[in-house]
Amino acid sequence: MSNSSSVYERYMAAARVHGEHAATCAVCTGDRRCPAGERLFRLFSGLQDQYLHRRRG
Repeated sequence: MSNSSSVYERYMAAARVHGEHAATCAVCTGDRRCPAGERLFRLFSGLQDQYLHRRRG
């Protein structure tokens, strides 16, 4: 597996976990997040940035 595939898989997994959390959290909204939601969003966002940066290469 290539490094970019690994980043992509982690990015997609983080998107899924963040989405699942946001769908069930009473605090998280589009612009407001609980501490756990903020951590998950930052992980997702960072992996997304890393993946897109590598794609632009």
